[in-house]
Amino acid sequence: MTRFRPLVMRWPLSALWVWMLAWGAFVGSRLLQLPLHPAWLLGVAVGVVGSAWATTLVRRAVMALGFPLSWWLMTGAAGTSVLAGMPAWGWLVPLALALALYPPATWKDAPLFPTPRDALDGLGEQVPLPLAGHVLDVGCGVGDGLLALERAYPEVHLHGVEHSWPLRVVCGLRARHAHVRQGDMWAHDWSRYDMVYLFQRPETMPRAWAKARAELQPGAWLASLEFAVPDVSPTVSWSCPDGRTVWLYQQPDA
Repeated sequence: MTRFRPLVMRWPLSALWVWMLAWGAFVGSRLLQLPLHPAWLLGVAVGVVGSAWATTLVRRAVMALGFPLSWWLMTGAAGTSVLAGMPAWGWLVPLALALALYPPATWKDAPLFPTPRDALDGLGEQVPLPLAGHVLDVGCGVGDGLLALERAYPEVHLHGVEHSWPLRVVCGLRARHAHVRQGDMWAHDWSRYDMVYLFQRPETMPRAWAKARAELQPGAWLASLEFAVPDVSPTVSWSCPDGRTVWLYQQPDA
């Protein structure tokens, strides 16, 4: 049970469980002859209560709105099916797309967190890098971080790694100046880079710091937008033009 519990609670499985419970409450109450409107309100209430399971406001909203939105898609505002005629297997299409965009291996990492285009302007003056150096954006999404890094470091070689193949394709089309590959950011070797940039989430920062300490060369940098490494003093903390903070950690000389 101790091994199963973390998997059940992991996003986005937690949302699926809440949606299933909401629909189960609705269907069960209808089987017990509860009128339509009270049964519908019960399903909504289960979704709202279950949304307390989530750790962020956006995830709570996704959990709470799952049942009423799916109800509307199936029945429509006037009681007629919006998706009339769609075969049952049609529900697998959005599920397959969601899994392609957000593979299970990435569920512990951040969802799509775009870096504002001008967020890193001026970073090159704060932390100079070697000309023709190498910078890696881990979990590069659709390329926003690489575009911001290009503005900050126009002379360096930019690289990106993204687990989702649809996002990797979009990133390659948008950030044509960068070498983008599909892969696991945690399995990818960081040792060749002068800076590794990430915009993740607080829970992943200890793991990122451990990997940086194990793989980055002396003098190389770990740069994190917004989220600091817990209990580690940054070498530099710099305020972006938009008010966010970039936390920078330089690996000590050997």
